[in-house]
Amino acid sequence: MKKPLVGTSLALALLGAGAAPAIAVTAADTAPAGTTAASSPATARADAKAVDFAGTVALSNCSGSVVRLPASEPDDPALVLSNGHCIESGFPAAGEVIVDQPSSRSFGLLNSAGSRVATLRASKIAYATMTDTDISLYQLTSTYEQMQSRYGIKALELNAAHPVQGTAIKVVSGYWKRIYSCNIDGFAYRLKEGEWTWKDSVRYTSGCNTIGGTSGSPVIDSTTGKVVAVNNTGNESGGRCTENNPCEVDENGDVTVRRGINYAQETYGIVPCVGLDSKIDLGRAGCTLPKP
Repeated sequence: MKKPLVGTSLALALLGAGAAPAIAVTAADTAPAGTTAASSPATARADAKAVDFAGTVALSNCSGSVVRLPASEPDDPALVLSNGHCIESGFPAAGEVIVDQPSSRSFGLLNSAGSRVATLRASKIAYATMTDTDISLYQLTSTYEQMQSRYGIKALELNAAHPVQGTAIKVVSGYWKRIYSCNIDGFAYRLKEGEWTWKDSVRYTSGCNTIGGTSGSPVIDSTTGKVVAVNNTGNESGGRCTENNPCEVDENGDVTVRRGINYAQETYGIVPCVGLDSKIDLGRAGCTLPKP
């Protein structure tokens, strides 16, 4: 994963689920809002729904999005999705799971054009881990209805189904105000980076050359507009299973290194774990997220 940005040092944020490589900011890294990675004609034709910045957020060091579940109610407290490695207390250790930890973190809410229209505030870290996956869920002091009525912005919906190979996707970074276009190339049985291991990770095609600061960005199905994963890491320099250089490990233990390829963590597994009033309930039927 790429290191979260710290202050004005411009050390780049984690791409996603585990340890992250630090890379220098280039001219391309600071491209204006709305800049997109090149997409093939086939990808462009597959886009049936406009994907923009509405509902995404900028964290102090990463990207994120306000997300809802298929069964969320308007008066439920809203949730912000990002990476576990993006939380303010630093990377959770392998095996560590954080639940209901008080937090007053703030998030810059963006509209469709990528302009900041509001500051949202957390009441707690509802859930965070870097074990099996790399996710954080913050519960906000605002409800979905309040956010929509005050700012005219709806939350992004989590897809309840496993993502599909070949799907055209957009990785939408609220931190950099950039949108990357590519496809789901496939899935890594295990993705190992330093002390962390993630299961069934999404592998992008080369078009999504995400950078530091894009950690926590929602990965959106270009056809449905639903969130299928959260951006989190990439192999920076060809290293083998080290921080900033995750490797793929298959069912037989064979290791594959894909230099320059980036990854995300699936989010459909979050859906069964959220109950009434946006409460994380790890004992709900079908919930397989790691427990403390």
